[in-house]
Amino acid sequence: MKKQKGLTLVFTGDGKGKTTASIGLCVRAIGQGMSVKILQFIKSKGRSYGEQRSLEKLGVEMVQLGEGFTWTKTPEVHRNALASAWKTAKETVMSGEYDVVVLDELNNALAIDSFPIDDVLPIHEVKELINIRPPHVHLVITGRHAKAEIKELADLVSVVDVEKHYYDTGIPAVKGIEY
Repeated sequence: MKKQKGLTLVFTGDGKGKTTASIGLCVRAIGQGMSVKILQFIKSKGRSYGEQRSLEKLGVEMVQLGEGFTWTKTPEVHRNALASAWKTAKETVMSGEYDVVVLDELNNALAIDSFPIDDVLPIHEVKELINIRPPHVHLVITGRHAKAEIKELADLVSVVDVEKHYYDTGIPAVKGIEY
């Protein structure tokens, strides 16, 4: 039987559920005996996330590599975190150790325009990684504002739109729903 080619899947848009969709995909992959790793480009280690605790019980490592919201620390702190996250992402994908690698919030990181990132997270390197990754690796890229070049290389692009959100009525983030 021929080994299936790894796919590139992009979950983008302004609606809620991009990371959640990728986690659902990971749960399905685990159920099929596949190995999974999730790298988060924006979320920081300083917080506790419900999905991370759940996935740990399933043997999935979810690693926060970011520094949180871009306005909470200096651009240099974020640039250093992005450079380190990108190095980790390349090593993880190219190791071939995982069947599914999620690069959560990579689209958000690539869309940062409040400080320069092109030298620490070059779009041409992201495109190259998509093209040269080990053939069996499924790559999942999430986050708002997916670049056209990334969408063009993807095998699937799902856009999550928001029609209505409780934030608009003043309800803050809900435990078990957002985190």
